[in-house]
Amino acid sequence: MLAKQRQARILEILAEQGAIRVTELVERFGVSDMTIRRDLDYLSELGKLNKVHGGATRIDLSSASEPGFEAKQVRELEEKSAIAKRAASFVHPGQAIAISAGTTTWMMAQMIADLPGLTVVTNSVPVADVFYRQGRPDQTVILTGGIRTPSDALVGPFAIQSLRTINVDAVFLGVHGFSAESGFTTPNLMESETVSAFAHKGRKLIVLADHTKWGIIGLASIADLSAADTVITDSGIDPEALTSLKEHVTNVVVAERNQAGSD
Repeated sequence: MLAKQRQARILEILAEQGAIRVTELVERFGVSDMTIRRDLDYLSELGKLNKVHGGATRIDLSSASEPGFEAKQVRELEEKSAIAKRAASFVHPGQAIAISAGTTTWMMAQMIADLPGLTVVTNSVPVADVFYRQGRPDQTVILTGGIRTPSDALVGPFAIQSLRTINVDAVFLGVHGFSAESGFTTPNLMESETVSAFAHKGRKLIVLADHTKWGIIGLASIADLSAADTVITDSGIDPEALTSLKEHVTNVVVAERNQAGSD
């Protein structure tokens, strides 16, 4: 297969799946790791895909575009891991917490899954599964009902209804985008209502958002930046964006990528 044919097929795969790993492409095309990485470099320079650690993702330009969980799972892995670790430090045994859907919140769930006595309310199927697989008998996990979105979130009237009588110590929120003008946003209208319901159910609201989400404005707003008690982002955030963020949020935590694997 010629390079142009292989590259065209890579773009077709991304259009269908949203994301692909280098290892999958090596196996699929029977070429070397280096050859695939050169293909991805070339297509990235043309603006036809996003290169991420270990693979590539489709470029989505619409404010209503909602990547699937698998597509988002391979983006900004180091940044998300560092953010998740800092967020996990806010959780203590015996607390009642709420965790919204998202790949960063899913990483955080894995880091706190062994804490005793937790009560966890979530609208995320993958987050609930993390605690289910851990199998601690002293934990309580409440999965809201609702309509399942491409990002594996449960949203809509059933999810909102289940949140009305719940109060927790802290809410950990993942977002699609955030900006000074539009606050925290999502591309899914029903998800915005559900996540807004989450945001008002905790004594503290802690938002997890990597630097690539700054300036991204989804179709629907969730809350103003000032609604968050804490925003945890990563060191890749633009200095001007960080200054703007600090003007609206009392506590801004910047996670260094090299902290993700440290003690």
